[in-house]
Amino acid sequence: MGISCFNPLRFKKKKKEKPIPYPSKAPWKSEMENMERKRFDSLESWSMILDSENVETWEVAKEDQEEWTADLSQLFIGNKFASGAHSRIYRGIYKQRAVAVKMVRIPTHKDETRAMLEQQFKSEVALLSRLYHPNIVQFIAACKKPPVYCIITEYMSQGTLRMYLNKKEPYSLSTETVLRLALDISRGMEYLHSQGVVHRDLKSNNLLLNDEMRVKVADFGTSCLETQTQESKGNMGTYRWMAPEMVKEKPYTRKVDVYSFGIVLWELTTALLPFQGMTPVQAAFAVAEKNERPPLPASCQPALAHLIKRCWAAEPSKRPDFTEIVQALEKYDECVREGLPLTPHSGLISKNAILDRFKRCVAIDSNSIPVHA
Repeated sequence: MGISCFNPLRFKKKKKEKPIPYPSKAPWKSEMENMERKRFDSLESWSMILDSENVETWEVAKEDQEEWTADLSQLFIGNKFASGAHSRIYRGIYKQRAVAVKMVRIPTHKDETRAMLEQQFKSEVALLSRLYHPNIVQFIAACKKPPVYCIITEYMSQGTLRMYLNKKEPYSLSTETVLRLALDISRGMEYLHSQGVVHRDLKSNNLLLNDEMRVKVADFGTSCLETQTQESKGNMGTYRWMAPEMVKEKPYTRKVDVYSFGIVLWELTTALLPFQGMTPVQAAFAVAEKNERPPLPASCQPALAHLIKRCWAAEPSKRPDFTEIVQALEKYDECVREGLPLTPHSGLISKNAILDRFKRCVAIDSNSIPVHA
């Protein structure tokens, strides 16, 4: 990756300077306001925010430093490639490594929004900084200096899974591709749950692809420890992928992630957006009040259709955990590689089913079985 594609701006320690003023408004409003809006979305505008509003320096005070605090003299910022209501994500180079730099602008005049964004930043850094798995996006460093916080992670060159699916014809992904991508996601989620973390916003937009087209789970701003789920108020996540118990703001467990995975697996088999033609609120109402799910195509492998239905079951206890899901997908993958047909029984057998079979065996009257010497 050439350095020349990056903006010459480089964060570094510097002496106190006068804040760079925003351009004043011209009398001819419409054209200039459009230019102002574009400048707000530009790297230069965000750089001005970093350097202004009484921010004397981006050198973090020693008392505020954490083990993950970024050395901003080693950070180069490139082009923006994604944005949200309060954040911008840029390509960058940190210590000679390609990275993604997520900058979150903390508003100073909206107390509720500020508190929410600060909590999301703290949560994401606290969780990401202790997670390490090939299917979890790798955290590198972070920095907090109001009014802007930034999180630096590995750069995933192929964008989101949703972007990848948008380029595909409906129902065009091969079974091999579906299984490979699904295995990456489920292994990352199995690890996440083993660490006691609930993602709460698992969806195709939060799944990233690298050069080798491997998937990594990302965006932990709404994640929490499972021990904290009972303390959470309201619903988290995105309606199209949200479990019914979370839509209804009822108590929930890690199984909300399994439900969301079922929707993502449906996306992989169809390459479509779930509940297309509905607004997010309509989708949430259909799921929670009418027990509706996206339609499974007739072309869907019966084994995958069976797994999807189990994952998005209305009753959380009927959903498998990710260890079972990984085992099932690995078995399906093995069948495909060996040229064997996939059946619902070639992978996933629930613990309850095994116990039921065992009980039936024990219930047989041993006296009715003849024993020959």
